[in-house]
Amino acid sequence: MLIKEIMHKNPIIINQDVTLKSAYGLMQKNNLRHLPVTENDVLVGIVTDRDIRLSTSKLAENQIDPNDAVSKIMTSPVETTRPSEPIEVAAQIMRELKIGCMPVMDKSKIVGIVTGVDMLEAMLKLAGVHSPSGRLDVRLKDRTGEIARLTKIIAEKNVSIHSILSYQEENGKLRVALRISTMDIRQLAQAICSAGFEIIWPPKISCVE
Repeated sequence: MLIKEIMHKNPIIINQDVTLKSAYGLMQKNNLRHLPVTENDVLVGIVTDRDIRLSTSKLAENQIDPNDAVSKIMTSPVETTRPSEPIEVAAQIMRELKIGCMPVMDKSKIVGIVTGVDMLEAMLKLAGVHSPSGRLDVRLKDRTGEIARLTKIIAEKNVSIHSILSYQEENGKLRVALRISTMDIRQLAQAICSAGFEIIWPPKISCVE
């Protein structure tokens, strides 16, 4: 999945001379948490609702006047991404930098914005949770052909796979999470277990020899 598939297109953009009060009002009106900031159509910063609340609070060490320009508190420079970027690349950058959003740039033009919530929604889609399905969690040896052997067993039971995600565990084995087209998964899980795979979910599966 690519950024262009999940980004919010044509985001609201403000000039760096806009006041904090006006920017916050714009966020409230449009249910936004982030606003890209430009000068002469060039991205120069980004401001969040949290930035404004904290900087203008009476509890702030150096309280900012709400009538000051957003340029006084905006984050600059801004980490950006591209429409063609895989979502996991952008998600990793957001996690490492602890940021909540990234403007999406096509050359020098802002064409969208993507947030942490968008990333979470994308991961839910990739995990197949938006359609009725059963879940299987399987641990297998990280070697060539093991996933193919697993999916062959599922196909032989006339069950479709809605999604499949995998990652390597610390013990060197491969953990595979599948969403499949049946809610009655225990019989299938028993067949998979009998083929030598370890079933993590559903629990308490007895292998049939």
